[in-house]
Amino acid sequence: MGSGSGTGRLDGRVVIISGGARGQGEQAARLFTAEGARVVLGDLLDDEGKRLAEELGPERAVYTHLDVREEADWERMSELAVERFGKVDGLLNNAGILRFSGLTDTSLAEYRQVVDVNQVGCFLGMKTVAPHIEAAGGGTIVNTASYTALAGMAFVASYAATKAAIVGMTRVAAMELAGRGVRVNAMCPGAIDTPMTNPSQVAENGLAVDQGSQAELDALYAKVVPQGRIGRPEEVARLALFLTSDDSSYVTGQPFVVDGGWLAGVSLF
Repeated sequence: MGSGSGTGRLDGRVVIISGGARGQGEQAARLFTAEGARVVLGDLLDDEGKRLAEELGPERAVYTHLDVREEADWERMSELAVERFGKVDGLLNNAGILRFSGLTDTSLAEYRQVVDVNQVGCFLGMKTVAPHIEAAGGGTIVNTASYTALAGMAFVASYAATKAAIVGMTRVAAMELAGRGVRVNAMCPGAIDTPMTNPSQVAENGLAVDQGSQAELDALYAKVVPQGRIGRPEEVARLALFLTSDDSSYVTGQPFVVDGGWLAGVSLF
């Protein structure tokens, strides 16, 4: 549904998206603006973020540098949203990093790095943006957790810990903010085809184990995922749209799994 129709599911809404330059954040930005929203994109990838905002158009999008670990960056981003678009109705806490390392091989520095980005970043986003959403008359917060918050996976201790923490914070925030008109939910994606999980990005993401070729990964997902494939970022974006729109008006405090059936169990055949 195009934004020009005047009947988009997010018409008139202003949504902040962290990690909005590429991957799931980029797809959410594209879908949200197509559904009538105006978006404020934050990321460390300034060139990609600026290009996306320019493509979406100044009447629909603006980009700003955001280090989710820094409270001042969150405050500046929230102020930019109000200055540019007049209010803030929603937050998509999407930024995150992934590190593969065995539990006993994970350095304290690496563990803290993942906690600072994934867990502290999500906390600061909610803490900073929630008052603006309340001031706008209420709205939504959607936090990006993970399949690994609900099921074990080897070599991702730091990542899984932060994502489980996000689910816990989501429930607490939903309880505290319900009376202020703010709904808070979490998405728990499984394997999604984004730069963070693509084997071509191994060096960039600092992965400490060999993920194998794309063909090997495709074969793995075909075996372990009931739907037989890796997920697409636009599929996660559609869940984010549901949780940000009035379609989910009586939903808060919940984790939503989007994983092609991976969490359902193990297939023997």
